[in-house]
Amino acid sequence: MKKYQTLGDLLIDFRSFNNLSQSELASQFDVDIRSIIRWEKNESLLSSDKEKAMTNITFTPYQVIRNLNTSNQIPTFYDFDLRKYSLSAISSDLPDADWIKSRIDYQTKRIRPISIQDDFKNINRFTELQKYPIKSRNIDLITEARKLLPELNIVILDQSGYYSGHCIYFPLSMETYLKIKNRDINENQLESRDLINYKNHDNPVFYCHSITADCNENFFYIIGAVLKFYKDTPIKNYLYALLTSRYDFHLMSDRLGVKTVWEDLEAEKKYNLLDAPRLVEGNFNVFLNRQ
Repeated sequence: MKKYQTLGDLLIDFRSFNNLSQSELASQFDVDIRSIIRWEKNESLLSSDKEKAMTNITFTPYQVIRNLNTSNQIPTFYDFDLRKYSLSAISSDLPDADWIKSRIDYQTKRIRPISIQDDFKNINRFTELQKYPIKSRNIDLITEARKLLPELNIVILDQSGYYSGHCIYFPLSMETYLKIKNRDINENQLESRDLINYKNHDNPVFYCHSITADCNENFFYIIGAVLKFYKDTPIKNYLYALLTSRYDFHLMSDRLGVKTVWEDLEAEKKYNLLDAPRLVEGNFNVFLNRQ
């Protein structure tokens, strides 16, 4: 993560990250280029409506913008690739898995099922950030997964009601999952008809499309909700699987006791990913029952 002292520095890096000129960004904000120049030089602050527009245009967490768009800025660490912020370098690492487990019953009203069009838009924007083209962006697939598995297809909002992260799981039969595991098909080839009602299967596969949050507090709540589902489900002969190129999730997978099936070093180079994509699998019975 990079430490940002001003909103201007954040805007400059956003343009560089997305290869945008000042005039192109001005067009997106519907302002004169001189406004962009003043913002980047920290000569003026954003108005409240432009502050909200910046959240939507840049897909930057609202709290990051609030921290920096003030005369008394709160220095904030931020990573454009991960879409994650922190107030200190020390608190940027993911929380310890055992610590989360010990607080698994902590809940927040800021989590709800995926439900509105903006949810799908934000989910797809996050998927685009990952730069891995085999990750599914099929809205019909996600919509059906939400119906079959509402407990694990959720979004989390920040204190101001803005999108802060999500979790998406596809309930699959073992037969369908093995096609992904054996690399006979890619995730983006899954269709709605491939999903199952997991309650009618003895050994369902809970295939995680993505799980993310914009800060560790929100990640704590969303991963806690996920682990609580696995703890409470009467189906113990399940398989969890995840394919991701996020290095932070590789670390979390290790802590949760799931194992790597394969990694794609070629894709890491081809798509300039954060890390080599890995398919991991297992279940959380041992982790959740360990004292």
